[in-house]
Amino acid sequence: MHRRIHRFMTGAIPLALVSAVLAAPQPASAAITDLVGWATQNGGTTGGGSAATTTVTSASALTTAVGSTSAAVIRVSGTISCSGMLRVRSNKTIIGNAGAAIVGCGLNINGDRNVIIRNLTFRNWNDDAINVQESATNIWVDHNTFSNGYDGAVDIKRGSDFITVSWNRVFSHDKSMLLGHSDSNASQDVGHLRVTYHHNWFDASTQRHPRVRFGNPVHVYNNYYYNNSGYGVASTEGAGVLVEANSFENVDDPFHLGEGSSDAGTLVARNNLLVNSGSGQTGGSVASIPYSYTPDAPANVKSIVTANAGAGRISV
Repeated sequence: MHRRIHRFMTGAIPLALVSAVLAAPQPASAAITDLVGWATQNGGTTGGGSAATTTVTSASALTTAVGSTSAAVIRVSGTISCSGMLRVRSNKTIIGNAGAAIVGCGLNINGDRNVIIRNLTFRNWNDDAINVQESATNIWVDHNTFSNGYDGAVDIKRGSDFITVSWNRVFSHDKSMLLGHSDSNASQDVGHLRVTYHHNWFDASTQRHPRVRFGNPVHVYNNYYYNNSGYGVASTEGAGVLVEANSFENVDDPFHLGEGSSDAGTLVARNNLLVNSGSGQTGGSVASIPYSYTPDAPANVKSIVTANAGAGRISV
């Protein structure tokens, strides 16, 4: 069994680290509503595009709308209470009106493609809040809020690919974001599970931010980690994870290799800000990032993310 190595920082932040961060160039980042990362690849991710819009206010209407095989823009209004997992088919944009919430259930993208999920509050789900599996591709999960669920907030597995998870907030929750469900699934997962996680706010959530198997490169940048009692990022089972320009505050274990019975992957840490946090564990190399992006300076990440991540932070 792999044994994790922990190296903790003590005392104040080293002056050299602070100076390097403050002196770093601070270019303008992409707009808060722009799609960046892996979901821009493989033809891009447009969801329902200019298809007809339907507004849903009940569990039955939501189930029918997301399960249709036609392209659609689906607006969720009010609080919808439901249970289990609702199947989402291809070419859908699911977007919440102001204050929209899905309570008790989750959305399952099972082998479909080109789906956007934005501006929704998920609470008290009894499985996963969002589950992406069976080679689903081109998915964008953006500006949602997740709390108090049973299992994963956003779990991605079984050969899924070309996914961006951005500007979400997770709080009052344990298992946040799993990437790759099993150590024994290499035959389906190797060469896939390429995901970008950026500008998410992991707000005292416990673990899996993300926990990665097999995917390479997985890009974790400009996220704000606060008071996470378990760990930040874990790279396992041959995964390659670039952890870049994030802000970690009060996180004893910001990133490491291996997790539980899973063997180590590789992890490269670049230009992260560690405030009252451990130094992390790195090792090996990671494949190059194929898309263009402009990271915010890590010293600015906390203020940018806390002001803009989560549901209700974009115009709908």
